[in-house]
Amino acid sequence: MEKDMELTKKTTILFPPSLHTHLTETAKRRGVSLGYLVRTACEAQYGLVSSEERLRAAERLRRLSLPVGGVSKMKRQSVPRAEDLLK
Repeated sequence: MEKDMELTKKTTILFPPSLHTHLTETAKRRGVSLGYLVRTACEAQYGLVSSEERLRAAERLRRLSLPVGGVSKMKRQSVPRAEDLLK
């Protein structure tokens, strides 16, 4: 992300001291700048990905042919029956 991104817009963000300390320490541990950490968090939360790109990603996942059952089978496997909860 960072290497081919033109950084030309400046924004001032005020953080409470505890959050600023946490973010600064997190950035330091990851070996990145605080700005990079905040930018990537914003992209992850609010995204720059178009609907078309999301659809292409979903299609690539669908083509993986993972061993996944249908919706009703997955629900049966993941949601316990009421009788099983009462045992």
